[in-house]
Amino acid sequence: MYQLYILYSPSSAKFYVGETYNINERILKHNQHSHAGSFTKIANDWELVLLFNCQNKEEAVFLENFIKRMKSKNFIKKIIANPSILGDVLSKK
Repeated sequence: MYQLYILYSPSSAKFYVGETYNINERILKHNQHSHAGSFTKIANDWELVLLFNCQNKEEAVFLENFIKRMKSKNFIKKIIANPSILGDVLSKK
């Protein structure tokens, strides 16, 4: 099952949005800086703040891109507080 996830780093006060099929492995890779040049190399204290199950990879990628296009920390905070927003976004796709 694919999932949309949002990570937060307290030390950098930044969010990261991504998609995966294995959240535990993915968080470990972010904190160990497994991908050179990645945004998440700015910190090593990334913690999961939202996990949203998707039907398939296409849905997860769609939501990831939608959130990133918004370029808004406030929008991300709204999603974390009310994940049903993501279901609404998918239903209007």
